[in-house]
This record gives sequence, structure tokens and C-alpha cells, in this order.
Amino acid sequence: MTDLVWLDGAILDATEAKISVFDHGLTVGDGVFETIKVIGGRAFALRRHVERLHRSAGGLGLDVPLGDSRLRAAIDDLLAAASAGEAETARLRITVTGGVAPPGSGRGTAGPTLIIAVAPLDPWEADTVAVTVPWPRNERSAVAGLKTTSYAENVVALAEARKVGATEAIIPNLAGDLCEGTGTNVFVVRGGVLSTPPLLGGCLAGVTRALLLEELPDADEDNVPMTALPEADEVLLTSSTRDVQPLRMLDGRELPGIEGPVAKRAIDAIADLQARDLDP
Repeated sequence: MTDLVWLDGAILDATEAKISVFDHGLTVGDGVFETIKVIGGRAFALRRHVERLHRSAGGLGLDVPLGDSRLRAAIDDLLAAASAGEAETARLRITVTGGVAPPGSGRGTAGPTLIIAVAPLDPWEADTVAVTVPWPRNERSAVAGLKTTSYAENVVALAEARKVGATEAIIPNLAGDLCEGTGTNVFVVRGGVLSTPPLLGGCLAGVTRALLLEELPDADEDNVPMTALPEADEVLLTSSTRDVQPLRMLDGRELPGIEGPVAKRAIDAIADLQARDLDP
């Protein structure tokens, strides 16, 4: 597969795509984005991702420059040009920024920038290792629940996790409850019950999170105190690129990983969904 970018209506090699050094997404992180798994040349759950892109953009007061039908056409053209074939799994990213603006927090008048990029997706391990970090997510923030490009907190937390060989950092909220990972939602099994934090707790409304709640009706949304994590029977990460990835270790404590009975159900549920419907 070729790394390609759609920018201003043109499909370019990723090495040739350029935006202004004064783009507000670059200077102050004023932007939103979606990362989408590409399966067999098609973007999975694209409708849901586009809906969330609009919600995030609206939360920042941004407009998505293309209408949905033109956006889908641009994505299809890009995937076709990149030769994202039947056997390939890829990562598609849609980014909308505030566009070119003077230095500082105020936006300019140039209008938003839209970038669509596609690149190969390296497979994740079947299960993985995570650690908790002490820096809380502010569930009362003006941008809580929005998928913005302001990822500095996530970068710091993930770097801390990687120091000890983990692939994810799990973050609390200000109330001391479980919130989310740096790029994942988190599900916890306690007493056989699968739970994930409610959106009011500050976590992102993950697409895979929503699909798993729909596919496993016995799963629920509930506040999970961070103090309950050491007693969890299983812990699962969900994201658009990981699908469902259970933990085999959290903060040095061993967990069942892919051998967990709930993890197996969750993994199978998402795999079955992807096999029967690529835009649920």
C-alpha cells in the first residue's frame, strides 16, 4: 500500500502534502480528527465516525469543509488510489483544523483545513500490558468528550507507559473513577459483569465502545473507581484499530488476557460484526 493524502481536492504522496506553518492545528492544536480501520478496501463504521467528526467539530465551533457525500467520495477515491485491497488492513485518518490563522488563540478567516490520509496498519498483539497514571482527565473541561488534536496529555501519559514496556496508559477522572486510555476506551469485568465508564465521566464516545455495548446487551455503563481496578477479573481495551484487546497485565498484576471468558465473547462479537456489516 502507498501512503497517500487527500488535501484540497488532490491526492498526493504523503511526502508531497504540505500545509501552512501557521495552520491553527499546528500552532495551537485547534482541530479534530477520526481514525478509522480499513478492512478489504473499505472504511469500517464510516457513518459513525463521520457523525462523531461533526460532533467534535461542532464542539470546537468548526465546520467540516465537505458535505458527507463528497467526503465519502474523497475517501473512496483515496482508498482506491492507495490500492487498499482485500487482503490489506489500513488506517484512515480524517483531520479538520481551524486553518491558517495569526499566532495566538484567535482563528483567522481562511476557513478550516481538511486532510484525509491513509497508511498501512500494523496488527496489534492479541493481548497487551497497561499501567495506570496519576494525571486525571477533566470531565468538566470545555472539550471533554471531543476527539481533538490537542493530545499533549496523552503523549506524556503514553510515554510514561512505554518506559515500562506497556502499550497503554489508563487515566482517571477528577472524581477518582476510571475514565479512559490515551487512545482507547476501557471495559472492566467485575463479578462477571462487563462495564465501561459513562460518557459523563469524561471519556471519548468511542465507536468500538458503542458497538460492543450494542453487541453484548448484558454489558453496561457504570462508574468504576480506580481503586477497583486491582480487583478486576478482566480488563479490555477497545479502539478502532485495536478492536477489542484484553490486558494480560495491569500495573504488574497478571490478568487472563485472551483467555478471559468475557474477552473471548467481546472479541468474537466485534469480529462477527465486521464480517457481516462494514458500516453498522
